[in-house]
Amino acid sequence: MIPPLEPDPSISSHIQFGTELRKFRLTAGFTQKKLGEAVHLSDSQVSMIENGHRAPTLDLAQRVDEVLGLGTALTGLLDRLNRAAAQLPRWFRPWLDFEREAEALRMWEPLMVPGLLQTEGYARAILSRSPGVGPEQAEENVTARMDRQAILRRPTPPMLWIVLEESVLHRPIAGSEIMRAQFEHLLHSADNPHISLQILPYRACSVLGLMGGFVIAEMPRNAPSVAYIDSQSTEDRVTDRSEEVKGLAFRYEMIRTDALPRHESLSMIKETVQRWTT
Repeated sequence: MIPPLEPDPSISSHIQFGTELRKFRLTAGFTQKKLGEAVHLSDSQVSMIENGHRAPTLDLAQRVDEVLGLGTALTGLLDRLNRAAAQLPRWFRPWLDFEREAEALRMWEPLMVPGLLQTEGYARAILSRSPGVGPEQAEENVTARMDRQAILRRPTPPMLWIVLEESVLHRPIAGSEIMRAQFEHLLHSADNPHISLQILPYRACSVLGLMGGFVIAEMPRNAPSVAYIDSQSTEDRVTDRSEEVKGLAFRYEMIRTDALPRHESLSMIKETVQRWTT
């Protein structure tokens, strides 16, 4: 009996399903053409699913399980992948694939610590206050946010270039113990050679980022960059429109130019830890 396959939050759900499909196909001695004929797909369609370029369906997973004698291996995996995705807002789900596959993420955040660097307590303080969200759903949302951080533990994680507005250090999201732990975590994260952390101080008098935070994902293989734009609206939060992404990239570099150097930024965070301690 094949043990249940669990979602890997560090990779795209489409890629994980495709990888498992390819593994089972090869183990069974099937070519893409032979499997396609058995499940009523062309060999090119099988290839697209295995490469993560086409979303699998539950019907397909069931047919492959039956043809390859897998029990419910792929059906169960797809169900768990879909349930994990359902914990996140629909508009946010496309961004996860870009975030997982990006070679670098350039982040500007004027309001709070970015999700990829949040502690569980800090994340819970934010997510538990969403309108209409009960305790159980809030915990599922916290788990989903913590799972996203798995990309930072990969052998080759994306490079994070993060600029935080100084107000992030002062805004009381939760009690002092949670706040202190969060900024200690930031200091620990800054030791990672794949993470660059800078603070934009009040004295810079910068106004370019006051409209809200955003993230630019630099994709591999010369693929176009993609941006996530934070706002109160649920429309157009993820964009690959070249002019819009280019404009955000210029804005990011101008914000970063006014930010403190890394060592001064870390000194400011250390002072913040002391302030939340006392």
